[in-house]
Amino acid sequence: MKVINTTKGVLLANQAEMAGTFFKRLVGLLDRKSLNKGEALILRPSNCIHSLFMRFSIDVLFLDESGKVVAVLPSFKPFRFSPPYFQSISVIELPEATIQLTNTQPGDTIQITP
Repeated sequence: MKVINTTKGVLLANQAEMAGTFFKRLVGLLDRKSLNKGEALILRPSNCIHSLFMRFSIDVLFLDESGKVVAVLPSFKPFRFSPPYFQSISVIELPEATIQLTNTQPGDTIQITP
C-alpha cells in the first residue's frame, strides 16, 4: 500500500502494511530492528500507541475517519505511551524524520491506496 499526503502532494510511504487485527496491532513494530525509508505500519482501529520494547524512534500520525491528520508525534521514542486522541480511528507509524522532511502537520489529508 501507499501512503500519500494529498494536501502537500508528497509520498510518505510506498511499502505500507496494515495491522488490522488485535494481535498485529499489539505487536506492531516490536519485532523489527528498524523502519526503512518508504515503509510504514498502519494501525486500524487505533487512537493511541505504545513503544514498549521497541529499539528505535518513529514518527506517528493520528488520522480521523476522513483521513485528516488530528495529531503528529515526531521522533516518538521507545518505552513511551502516546496520549489517546479520541478523534483518531487510525495511526500511521513512519520512519523517524518523515514528518519533518514532508512538512506533514495536523489538518493535512492522508490517502492510503492499494
